[in-house]
This record gives sequence, C-alpha cells and structure tokens, in this order.
Amino acid sequence: MDACDVLIVGGGPAGSACAWGLGNSGLDVRILDKQRFPRDKVCGGWITPAVLSELGIDAAEYARGRLLQPITGFRTGYIGGPAFDTDYNSTVSYGIRRREFDEYLLRRSGARLMEGVALASLEGEDGEWIVNGQIRTRLLVGAGGHFCPVAKLTGAKPARENAVVAQEAEFEMDERQRAGCRIRPEIPELYFCADIKGYGWCFRKQNLLNIGLGRMDQHRLSEHVAAFVRFLQAAGRITFDVPAALLGHAYLLYGVSERKTADDGMLLIGDAAGLAYKQSGEGIRPAIESGLLAAQAIVAAQGNYSRESLQRYGALLRKRFGKSGQDWASKAGQHLPSAWIGALGRTLLGTRWFVRDVVIDRWFLHANEPAL
Repeated sequence: MDACDVLIVGGGPAGSACAWGLGNSGLDVRILDKQRFPRDKVCGGWITPAVLSELGIDAAEYARGRLLQPITGFRTGYIGGPAFDTDYNSTVSYGIRRREFDEYLLRRSGARLMEGVALASLEGEDGEWIVNGQIRTRLLVGAGGHFCPVAKLTGAKPARENAVVAQEAEFEMDERQRAGCRIRPEIPELYFCADIKGYGWCFRKQNLLNIGLGRMDQHRLSEHVAAFVRFLQAAGRITFDVPAALLGHAYLLYGVSERKTADDGMLLIGDAAGLAYKQSGEGIRPAIESGLLAAQAIVAAQGNYSRESLQRYGALLRKRFGKSGQDWASKAGQHLPSAWIGALGRTLLGTRWFVRDVVIDRWFLHANEPAL
C-alpha cells in the first residue's frame, strides 16, 4: 500500500494552492482528482492581481501561450435598466481560461499527482485514512468543490443546502459573432437581477465569450438566464443566439454555509468548505487563500491532526473572511422586505459612487483587502 502525509482530493485552485503552500514543509503531499488535466471548468473565469501575488506568479510569464486578458473597468447596471461604465485606466483584474489556469497551478504545485482517479472508498484505521484500498494518509484535505466527497463525510448534504446556482456558456466566436458583439474585452459587463437576488455577466476574453447568470433563488433559473440573453440582444450587446450549451454549477457563500471545515484528520478548503464571497459569488481568490491558510495550519499542527489541533484553520478563516452576517448588506437582507431591497438596490445601481466604491471595489475586486 502506498502512503503520503497529506492527500488532497481535488486538483483545482484550492487544492493546488494548498499543495504549493506545503512545498517547503518536508511533507509528502499527493493530489487526487477524478479528471485529467487540462479539463474544462464551469466558471466566469477572472482573477485579481492579488491572486497572482499570493501565488508568486509573474503575469508576463503566465501569459506566454495562455490567455490573460487585462480588465480595466466594468459596465454595470440591472437587467432591463440602464448601465454605465466605470473605467480605472489601469489593470484591476484579468480574464483567464480555467482549463489553462487550473492546469498551470496543478503542474507547479509540487505534489505527486493522481489524475483520472476518483475517490471510490474511504476507511478509517488506527488514526489514518485508507483511500481506495490503496493509499494510506494521516490527513485528508477536501478540495473537490461543492459536491466534494470528503465534505459529505463531515456531514454536508448538498441537496439540502441553500446554494447559489448558476448557468453559463463559454465559446469561441466566429467572424460573424465577433462583428455582432459589442462587449469590450477590457470592460466585462455585470447586470443585476431586478430583485437583486443574483446577476448576469458577459465577459469577452480575446475571441472567447463567457455569458452566464447566478442566483440565490434556485427556482426557474433557466427562465432567468433566457431572459438575460434576450436583454443582451435587445440592448444590442450581442446580435446572435448563444450557440453553446449552458452548463450549471452550484456553490455556497461564506457566512451562509454551515459546513464543518475541520475534523479529526480532515480539512475542507475552497468551494468544498463553502467560501465564495457573499456579494459577488466569486470563488477563485477565497479558494486559493483557504488553501494557503490550510497549509499554514497543517504545518503548525506538527503532525498532530486531531480536531482540536486543526481548529487553528477555522480561526484563520474567520480572521481573513470575517464572521457571518457582520457586513451591512447581510444585515439589511435580514431586516428589510425583499421588495424594498430590490427597489433600493436598483436605485443604488444607478449611482456611480456606489457602483465604483461598493459594488466593484469592495464586492468584486476586494481592493481593500491586501494579498496574503
């Protein structure tokens, strides 16, 4: 039977960041993923400069042979209403292609890789985990997204959770579609639903176009997505139908998720832990930061992977991401009728200072939070 000190289940940004963070720890780290990389991933696909800084990635080096679309502003409004541009005149974010980004992180993680291998069985024996009857490890890190099998072991029940649901499509535009697309690559477009329970996006990354919509309300999602596409067409942002199949995914917002992030011999990171930002739903930066924080906690545990020893990880998450419901938007949602919130939200989305200082700077870019 093979053995390792730490087995990470999931080779996405969270798992790769955790392995990279453990690179100088002296621990034997292995990553297991049911897919082989590169693989497509349902995601809007954008990162902030803080992500590159946290992982020690040089933007120019990464861009060689890969898509890295500079973003200098956003067009923001609500579906059915007016919109306006906020231009920073400098790069505040980047558009990426997840199949490229995730493979890049995985290959540089320094971990031993097991691709195309699903977690089929898991048994506890003498303070260790035996995975698939073949690998023995003392610490299991769940990094397999919302439906991570490790998360289910800690009691997570994805079918009963209040998850955000989204549908999107990413496709390469042909000559006719490029001529009929008014989305500027450096200015992604964000349009909130009229009830402020979600938003749609339209990102152009060179010749790729990513269109999608996510909502906290899981009912009639396909109808909301179809209405959003019709809005983009009526507004003249695109003149064609979306040719690719819309794919769905789900994730939990930090502060809403009740998942247990640490247990005996076990940690959850990224979407497996339910860490997406509350207002934007963006998950790549929280995933990477949770992976790096988990690496800190693992090193500090010095081989003692009991629940009590690993509680340090939960404390690091709270220090970084805050406590549930402490921001004013969450409090407003608890005390104001939904109709009031919708009306107030639409009014504020027509105010340039609110869009720039709150929606973009705080909710989407988290510009007030320095890199780890």
